[in-house]
Formats: sequence, structure tokens, C-alpha cells
Amino acid sequence: MPAKPDHDKSKLEDAPHYHGHRERLRERFYNAGADALSDYELLEMALFPALPRRDTKPLAKALIKSFGSFAEVVHAPVARLREVDGIGEAAINQLKLIAAAASRVTKGEVNSRNALSSWNEVIDYCRSSMAFADREQFRLLFLDKRNQLIADEVQQTGTVDHTPVYPREVIKRALELSATALILVHNHPTTHPMITLDHVQYR
Repeated sequence: MPAKPDHDKSKLEDAPHYHGHRERLRERFYNAGADALSDYELLEMALFPALPRRDTKPLAKALIKSFGSFAEVVHAPVARLREVDGIGEAAINQLKLIAAAASRVTKGEVNSRNALSSWNEVIDYCRSSMAFADREQFRLLFLDKRNQLIADEVQQTGTVDHTPVYPREVIKRALELSATALILVHNHPTTHPMITLDHVQYR
């Protein structure tokens, strides 16, 4: 009886080396959860859809080396991302999609709660939205009498270390929204991910 061609073996030999690595990463992620993966491994997985025919490990490691952490990579300015060797527009779009999704999820969680009941909740919320921005922002959180979030707005965007504040515009907007309380927030791009909660003002 003639020997059966070993097509399966041939396919395995032709498959790129990173295919097995991807499957092992996926298995660890689904079985042990995201905490079982380092930042660069999670970033590798995040880049799979954008780079289906490339080994994403070298790029993920280069991005972590350049920016420091998963969060800092996805929130990095597009211009700085383009400086990393091997990255393309598809990968950048994927990273920005992740950043936007994280911000949207955080806002949804805040909106679904009864109130921003502690400073830690306020800080966590603001960090997800603005801590990694490359320009200083003056942000306003408008609250009702139960400390529920009515609106979250960036009133001004400045330079890397300065943003103008116009009290008249702040008060005008608070009256438009019938806000009972204000939380004024600004970030520090030169020392990110640091943010400052200036004060809470009740009318």
C-alpha cells in the first residue's frame, strides 16, 4: 500500500513560528486571566488583529521599552507611536481603539453607579480619561445634589505645562446644566500619569 502523503506535517513545517506562541498566549489568557500575562504579553495579544501575519512580540517589547507600561502605550500620542520602528497605521489604530474602549467603559461604570462617592473613585475615573494626555487639560465634572455625574467636559486644552482657566465660562456652563457641585481637574503631562483635583465648589 503506497504511503500516505504527510500533508499535515508539511503544513506544520510551513506555519510561521509565532502561530504556536499565539495559541499558548490565548490559552493562558482564557484559562488564567489577564493577570497571568505581563504588560508586553497583553500588548502582543492586543496587536494580533492589526498584525495577523507578523510576530507581535518584538513590537510589543519595543513599545513597552519606549513608554513604560500597557496603559502608557495605548494612551501615547500618535506622533510618538509613529517613532517606534516596525509600527504601522493599523497597529496604531488598534491601540487607539483600546484606549477609547477603556475610556468608554469607565464612563459607563460611573454613569451606572449612584454617585461618585469617594475621592478614589474620582481619581480612578479621571486617570482613565486624561492622565496620559500629552497636553494639559482643564476638565470639569458636573454633579447633581446626589453627586451623580451630569457631564464630563474638557473646557480648555493648553500646552505641555499650562492651560488657561476662565471662571466665567465655568460658572456659565454649571448654570446651564443645573449642576449642584463641580470638580475641577487638570493633568500634568510632564509627570504623567499624575492628575490634580484642585477643589470642589458648591453653589
